[in-house]
Amino acid sequence: MPKPRKVQVSMETTPYYRCVSHCVRLAFHCCVDSHTGKSYEHRRQWIVDWMKLLAEIFAIDICA
Repeated sequence: MPKPRKVQVSMETTPYYRCVSHCVRLAFHCCVDSHTGKSYEHRRQWIVDWMKLLAEIFAIDICA
């Protein structure tokens, strides 16, 4: 049976967690598509703004 996060996460033991996002089906989120040459750089600021909003909502700090 799954455990709730409050039981899994120990801020005393590990105060930092690494969260990553992986590319799926060659979906380019904020770089240049090497196959088509199309740039998706315009998405970068949207992702940064979204992360800042989520950090406020979930009361977390983003270190890097």
